[in-house]
Amino acid sequence: MPHLVILYTPNIELQTDMTALCRTMADAMLEQRDDEGRQVFPTGGTRVLAFPAAHYAVADGKGDYAFVYLNVRMASGRTEAVKKRIGDALLAKVKQHFEPLVAQRHIGTTLQIDEAPDQVYDGKYGNLHPLFNK
Repeated sequence: MPHLVILYTPNIELQTDMTALCRTMADAMLEQRDDEGRQVFPTGGTRVLAFPAAHYAVADGKGDYAFVYLNVRMASGRTEAVKKRIGDALLAKVKQHFEPLVAQRHIGTTLQIDEAPDQVYDGKYGNLHPLFNK
């Protein structure tokens, strides 16, 4: 963890680069520091995935409205101040990315951060973490 999942209406795909947004968001996550200056999110555990919604309805349906939902899921243990800084930093990147689109069409965005306290099961398998923990 953390994982950032982006769901979006596909009517924006020709107007914005979702792959670039994924990279921007991953980089912004990796830039985050706690109160002691340590990296908040492990490099090997940071993932950003974007999916267009196959089916959607936005607002009253009378326009070609668009929507983007970004959900960050992270393990618990960070202070409220750090979580707010993370949210503010990520939302600033979202605004920057979609600013040209907002000037052209009606679009809504939501960014939420969820913690995963008391997970029932958190299985992992892979070799990404050792690559960055040298």
